Amino acid sequence: MASPFPGMNPYLEHPDFWVEVHNRLIVAISDVLVPQVRPKYRVAIEKRIYQINQTDGDSGLLLGIPDVTVNRKPNDPDNQESTVAVAPPTEQPTTVTVPIPEQIKQAYLEVRDLVTGQVVTAIEIISPVNKRAGEGRETYVKKRQKIFGSFTHLIEIDLLRQWQPMPLLNNTIQSDYRILISRQERRPQADLYAFNLPQPIPAFPIPLRAGDREPVVDLQALLHQVYDRAGYDYTIDYSLELIPSLSEADTLWVNDLLDELQLR
Repeated sequence: MASPFPGMNPYLEHPDFWVEVHNRLIVAISDVLVPQVRPKYRVAIEKRIYQINQTDGDSGLLLGIPDVTVNRKPNDPDNQESTVAVAPPTEQPTTVTVPIPEQIKQAYLEVRDLVTGQVVTAIEIISPVNKRAGEGRETYVKKRQKIFGSFTHLIEIDLLRQWQPMPLLNNTIQSDYRILISRQERRPQADLYAFNLPQPIPAFPIPLRAGDREPVVDLQALLHQVYDRAGYDYTIDYSLELIPSLSEADTLWVNDLLDELQLR
């Protein structure tokens, strides 16, 4: 069964689903590209590893990882007026949390020249670790800048409404989702496909070497396939509130759609 939404399904942005959706989309894009670019190119699924240090205020929404909690023994009610911190007896220690790094693996695609092995096109699907302020975003932005200074094309797919979008110069376009196509020969100009929740996800080309036929990725069709093959039609509870939340106008639109389809 296909997703009930004509474009991006906002329920797939929930941290319980997003990591799986991300990985399934990477594989789906690879599978659709291979027969279109062979035998001149190879489509490789690569992994990037982030070491994220847990600090105060970090949220479990990073990649669906639960919040780390610190269990503290309640204060003695007889000492409420005291302003002096008293260490507990050594035989009754307080549980604390130390800031160990969290290892996060993120998949992405590279279209490589089969003969030379050179990366012709990099395809990224943005995740919370890329969009949230912190070490993960800084690491990704540095990689992004290296690509912008190279001969590699970049495709950046952002299907997450939450957090700050990736930086662009002189861009005033506001949208829920976006797909960036940065061709190396056109930089600093690039093509931005900006679209909102009620709109279908646009198809986009995969830039290759000059003179080679460019495949077109129908991401909307692939998302419907992922939704069907993963069984999200019976996994997702459409009666629940969305995380992240929607604007008032989008909430009304989603409610009307789900009511019409009798999913609530």
